[in-house]
Amino acid sequence: MPSFVYVARETVTGREIRSSVEAATEQAAIAALLNRNLLVVSIQEKVGKKGRTGGGKVALADLVIFTRQLATMIDAGLAMVQSLQALAEQTPNKVMRDVIKDVCTRVEGGDSFSEALQKHPNAFNRLYVSMVGAGEKGGLLAEILARLAVYLENTARLRKKVKSAMMYPTVVTVVAIAITIFLLVKVIPVFGDIYKGFNATLPGPTLFLINISNIVKQYFLVFLLGGGGLVYGWFYFIKTKPGREFWDARRIKLPIFGVIAHKICLARFTRTLASLIRSGVPILEVLNIVSQTVGNVVMEKAIKVAAVDIERGESISTALGKHPVFPSMIIRMITAGEQTGKIDNMLERISDFLDEEIETTLAGLTSLIEPILIVFLGVVIGGMVICMFLPIFKMSEIVSPKR
Repeated sequence: MPSFVYVARETVTGREIRSSVEAATEQAAIAALLNRNLLVVSIQEKVGKKGRTGGGKVALADLVIFTRQLATMIDAGLAMVQSLQALAEQTPNKVMRDVIKDVCTRVEGGDSFSEALQKHPNAFNRLYVSMVGAGEKGGLLAEILARLAVYLENTARLRKKVKSAMMYPTVVTVVAIAITIFLLVKVIPVFGDIYKGFNATLPGPTLFLINISNIVKQYFLVFLLGGGGLVYGWFYFIKTKPGREFWDARRIKLPIFGVIAHKICLARFTRTLASLIRSGVPILEVLNIVSQTVGNVVMEKAIKVAAVDIERGESISTALGKHPVFPSMIIRMITAGEQTGKIDNMLERISDFLDEEIETTLAGLTSLIEPILIVFLGVVIGGMVICMFLPIFKMSEIVSPKR
């Protein structure tokens, strides 16, 4: 969309304003400025990169606040442009503020709200744009935005709980590795030099640990670069299409963590499906959107195949039931929802049930991980300390060896 540089004066204060506005035509730009109580002095099309949209990645928390506040303003009867201007002024995040301003400018220029959002795919995904578009068509934008806010809040809450549950074991594991490396590189060589001066045979565990320490100390940079290279290579591999298919097919089969990952994908699938169906989006478009937001390649392929079967006339439960990635319990509940004509309510209940199961599993996992990590630290660190102090227990034999 063309951008126009303008000089205008406020009709109330007479203050001169120099800025730019995006609009389809020069007349549309002047009309948009008049709606903002600005008297145009001069205006001309900006020469440069056209069609470029601003904005970047927006945090989920900022998106939740924006959606909730916009839904409240629209429901209170405020115009879309006024609501967007107010939100742009009070948003502390610069990226979000720039995105809202650009969306407001496009709406003033004649674009629909969903079309303006579509220009910022990094901030508003396809699910968001589709639900807003359905709300505009049905005249239920405030209600759809409220539902979207609830969906985003539930998503943010689940993500926060998963991160909180994994934070403790991750920190403890990193600290344990750091302490172990410090002992191997700095502390154990000191004891090794002391025992070396006695010219005596050391106990087997102590000798083994000293040899390990020498290897780690000598090839520390090699191990560090090699470990960093392996981690980088792994993350690079799972970002490729074959790597993502390989990892997604196996991560949902892992013990404990695989169960949690599978339930998270199922909860995202059912909640997104419920929100889109309730918003009035066509079922085939719904499945296409859900397949891209579910977060697992295996489920994505299954949903796309199910969409083809549904297009041929099969029910949702029958099409999804052909794929083992969807548990039989979920299929039965979807079947019941289809029979009663309340599939969106049933899908929402499934997602709530899965969220509760994920919370329970995470709580149990956190309680289980704590003692396991304590035992791990005790065995590793304590074992190293014991190995180094074994010669002290036999100091008389080491200082005065038997002839």
